[in-house]
Amino acid sequence: MKQFAGKIAVVTGGASGMGRELVKQLAAAGAHVATCDLSETEMKESRELALDLAPSARITTHLCDVSDEAGLEAFRDEVLDQHQTDHIHLLFNNAGISGGGSFIEASREAWERCFDICWGGVYLGTRVFLPLLIAAPEAHLINTSSVNGFWASLGPERPHTAYSAAKFAVKGFTEALITDLAVHAPHVGVSLVMPGHIGTGIVANSVRHGADSIDEDTANMLELAAEMFRENAPMTASEAATIILDGVRENHWRILVGEDAAAIDAAVRAEPEMAYEGDAFVNVLRRAGGKDEFEPGTGSIL
Repeated sequence: MKQFAGKIAVVTGGASGMGRELVKQLAAAGAHVATCDLSETEMKESRELALDLAPSARITTHLCDVSDEAGLEAFRDEVLDQHQTDHIHLLFNNAGISGGGSFIEASREAWERCFDICWGGVYLGTRVFLPLLIAAPEAHLINTSSVNGFWASLGPERPHTAYSAAKFAVKGFTEALITDLAVHAPHVGVSLVMPGHIGTGIVANSVRHGADSIDEDTANMLELAAEMFRENAPMTASEAATIILDGVRENHWRILVGEDAAAIDAAVRAEPEMAYEGDAFVNVLRRAGGKDEFEPGTGSIL
């Protein structure tokens, strides 16, 4: 799919971050977009920003929890009605949160909330919308995994189990779909997106939409952490969305987003036994990234 003009795209998690930027850039490229999220106010902002770029685009917003199959089915039905269609051309299973870092210490509710959105949202989103992709003359499915879909770590002292498990599942599922679609629906392309550290609001959204209740002091601390995560990122959400859409146009099944993602991928492939060896893995990363020095706290693994 070399161009998006006139195409109908569905984007989950379109209220902020990469989802918002995908909505904007798809609209600017001539697509009509339906997006869902849990914040009606922020989705309205995404819609207005998209319409500023493409006043004639049809942009619809839909409240939906992607971990809920009935909610996704209602979202699908609204898309069919509001876009007056029986098919879509693009599906971006983008929604995600973090949380449930430790399988041992985190609450089961927080762990399963993260897993159900990051994995369940992709699985159920594909279940619900894939028939509409197959019904189109040409179509493309895009599932967002992460560097944590091939490296289950944020460092030696930070457990990261729920998110990593979900993103590994997304990676395996999407790769398996390459053959399944080639056999049963060869006109439907598929891409696996694996971002590194991108300047999004995922940390803040995880606090708002996760399962754990927190006190005011903790909320303030996490708000500061969320701001630092976004501000220290080596790549903006807008830059990431551009890379993703270019990858779809070029029909790449594997889209690494960011120099840090490329370096981690190369390092894990080169020396997999070292991947969880803490400081020793930093040296592997440094070599993979072609860097002479590793500077912690810079917002980049490089």
